[in-house]
Parts: sequence; structure tokens; C-alpha cells
Amino acid sequence: MSCVLCKNKEVEPLLEKYFWCPRCDLRFLDPQYHLDSKKEKAHYEKHNNDVNDLGYQNFSRPLVNEVVKRADPKRTKGLDFGAGTGPVLSKLLKEAGYEVIKYDPFFWPEEKLLDEKYDFLCSCEVIEHFFDPYKEFKLFQKLIKQNGFIALMTHIYDSSIDFNHWYYRRDPTHVVFYSQKTFQWIAGHFNFPDPVFSGDRVVVY
Repeated sequence: MSCVLCKNKEVEPLLEKYFWCPRCDLRFLDPQYHLDSKKEKAHYEKHNNDVNDLGYQNFSRPLVNEVVKRADPKRTKGLDFGAGTGPVLSKLLKEAGYEVIKYDPFFWPEEKLLDEKYDFLCSCEVIEHFFDPYKEFKLFQKLIKQNGFIALMTHIYDSSIDFNHWYYRRDPTHVVFYSQKTFQWIAGHFNFPDPVFSGDRVVVY
């Protein structure tokens, strides 16, 4: 077994079905237990992500705030990567005056959008679903203009979390789990700026 992010071949078993990589600190589900695409999509379709729900908007607001803090809406175009069935980031950022393009491999699958470059890329509760995070972060590297930025939301693992009983692990589509050390490895490998963390869920490159 090799790490699905850094390709290190010396990973260690972690619980049943999981591994931990000592090089990049990623925790990941054994790929043989990944859902097939039909079951994965069906699971996402069960999510009740109503873009008009204030609770859902407030949950996503910290990520929106990081974009607003960094980007001039009159001069930037962003990509909502993994927009899903309820593209709340697109809604909130458009209301703030930004041009935001939606992409999702299941629900907004316009592949030609991945041939363009963007001033910023934002992604809310998406990167924990990556079967091949190395490939996806390589794609992020290609999508961002020089001096652009990437804003991500996921629950960041730290040593205070009991991985065995962690709620985040219970979702069958959550297959990779990142720590701050993991995001630092990503920055170094993909030539991103040093990660900036906001709380336990938001990271910006």
C-alpha cells in the first residue's frame, strides 16, 4: 500500500481499513473500500443542502469570508470546485458581487471549465472525498493563475481527535483526512504559498 497523496510506500495500518502516512500525515481509507461512482452519487443526492437555509449558509460563511478578505470582486473570477447539489459558495459569493463558475464531476460536469485559469478556487467540504488527492491538487495547481489563491474547507484532523470515534470518518464518502502537517506537505510539493489556517476547518493557500 502506498500513500494516496505523497506516494510513500511505508504507510502504517490505522484501525481496520485505514492507513496513516508518516511522511505527509494523511489518514486514508484503503481504496478497495471506496464506493463506486453510482453509490457515491446516490449518497450525495441524499444531502439536504438547501442554498437558502441560513444554517447551511452560516456553516459555509467562514470560507466565504476568506475569499472576500482577499479578492476584489470587480477584478476576479473564481471556481466553486465540487459545488454539489447545493452550491452555497456560488450563491453567497455572487451576492457579494463575484463572478463564480460552478464545477462538480457529478452535478456540474463541464470539463472544459478545467481548461481555464481562475483568480481563486474555493471548495467547501469536498477534498475529504478525493480518491486520488495527488491528482486533484495537481489539477488545482493548473487551475490557479499566478498570484491566485485557493480556499478550502474540511474538518482538519489534530491529535485531540479520537480517530476511531470521529464523526467525520463515519461518512462513507469521506476517504482522506488532512492535518495541518498534511497541508504543509501539499504546499511544499505543489509550490503553493504557506497554508493559512482559520479555525479547525478552513485553510487558504
